Amino acid sequence: MLEDKDEDVFTKKTVEKRRLGEPTGAFKGAAWGALLIGVSTYLIGLYNATMELNEKGYYIAVMILGLYSAVSLQKAVRDRDEGIRVTNLYYGISWFALISAIALMAIGLFNAGSIILSEKGFYGISFILSLFAVVTVQKNVRDTEEANNMDKS
Repeated sequence: MLEDKDEDVFTKKTVEKRRLGEPTGAFKGAAWGALLIGVSTYLIGLYNATMELNEKGYYIAVMILGLYSAVSLQKAVRDRDEGIRVTNLYYGISWFALISAIALMAIGLFNAGSIILSEKGFYGISFILSLFAVVTVQKNVRDTEEANNMDKS
């Protein structure tokens, strides 16, 4: 049966070429996918919401603050871990901004009387997914850049 065939039935998977410390393509894709899903569902939910425009603006501003502060804090923490100088002021501001964004989201959702409970959960989960994903994307970008720099030297 199988012994009679001249060709190999099982083909070997091509090995992905990547540098030491560089994340796999699947991990990069998963991180970008999670970020895209989190942010897009959040924005689609806001677009379709019946709340007033100023409320929508509030939730967009909190999302932007959260994403930026999460990336900034991730960079500051990693820089300190790698021995790159980060001032205490910048480090503290990064923590303050992220905690503020999470608190503003929680307080805003808690006090939103026009939003039903399932919708509040939807916004909260989309927000947290986006924060986690943006940190992972930033880590992947930095790891890829370091792998590129190691490859050049």
